[in-house]
Amino acid sequence: MPERKIYIRIDYYPIRCSELICRQAGSAYYFFLVFCGLKIIKMSIKTKSILLILFILTADQVFKMWVKTTMVIGEERHILGDWFILHFIENNGMAFGMEMGGKTGKLVLSLFRIVASIAIGWYIYHLIKNNVHPGFILAVSAIFAGAVGNIIDSAFYGMIFSESFYDPAIMFPPEGGYSSFLHGRVVDMLYFPVIDTTWPYWSPIRPGQSLVFFRPVFNLADSAVTIGVTLIIIFQKRFFKDMN
Repeated sequence: MPERKIYIRIDYYPIRCSELICRQAGSAYYFFLVFCGLKIIKMSIKTKSILLILFILTADQVFKMWVKTTMVIGEERHILGDWFILHFIENNGMAFGMEMGGKTGKLVLSLFRIVASIAIGWYIYHLIKNNVHPGFILAVSAIFAGAVGNIIDSAFYGMIFSESFYDPAIMFPPEGGYSSFLHGRVVDMLYFPVIDTTWPYWSPIRPGQSLVFFRPVFNLADSAVTIGVTLIIIFQKRFFKDMN
């Protein structure tokens, strides 16, 4: 008896599979289709935005907490030779290890981040309400998640972690954290010195000095912001076509 064939129609894309395979695969096949991006379950752009934000925040914070509690400041772990290194540092300032000096500068920066994140959150709500291009909404959502991820460090890490200079940090130490509310330090660890050499001695720029690219150390939150901004720049014509 010939094997019967059935068709599964997902967002107007026909997928043929055997009834036997469907029985055997069961839920695994279902999740495989979801993983491949086939829209068995249609989600609103609001749901996608929320899930993306939660995913970025969770990944960012879990990674930071793991680094904070297993490494000391300055420690390195080589993942891919000398090209990809986990290099644990903390900074008081902006993205990619840039700093804004002093306690006053730190407080101003933290407050600015909070206000900016609230504004971005309101902007996302406005974009969803006005049915703007989904790609643009998700790009702004990534920027929002990255900003909030670093706010969490600044706001709470000083209160819930001990110092990491000589031993890995302890979460909720009995003696209290290393700083106060809004004065925590941002955890950075991703380092990609793809080029590590020296400038030629004949170079008019820093002759004989170290040349490292990419020098900044950053985190997943920084990456989310950068990716979101980059996508907006690359696809701006597509994103803003309907808005215009």
